[in-house]
Amino acid sequence: MADIQQHLQALTTDYQTLQQELQNHVNSRQKLESQQQENKAVQKEFSGLKGDANIYKLVGPVLLKQDKTEAVLAVDGRLEYIENEIKRVEKQIKDVEDKSDDVRAQIIKVQSEAQPQVVA
Repeated sequence: MADIQQHLQALTTDYQTLQQELQNHVNSRQKLESQQQENKAVQKEFSGLKGDANIYKLVGPVLLKQDKTEAVLAVDGRLEYIENEIKRVEKQIKDVEDKSDDVRAQIIKVQSEAQPQVVA
């Protein structure tokens, strides 16, 4: 009976750890989505500018003039990177959810096996 309790406690601890890990990944994904939306807004602004428009980049406390094509390429590159990171984080979320489901199933199995012993 004590072995079952210890096993159940270990599974519960694993499950809680997985839930915290899942929450961390979800938070990361939300931050990436926020960055993605900001960069898409910048991309939309760039599409409305004329070819000779002045674009400035904030570097520390200084604004530096930047070529439009260079700025557009930088934003496009950032968006591509963010999209790849979102895919990576989504895969991590799915993996953690799968592990969490497995641990939950083990907990239910151990609890159902322990029920007859408690009744007896």
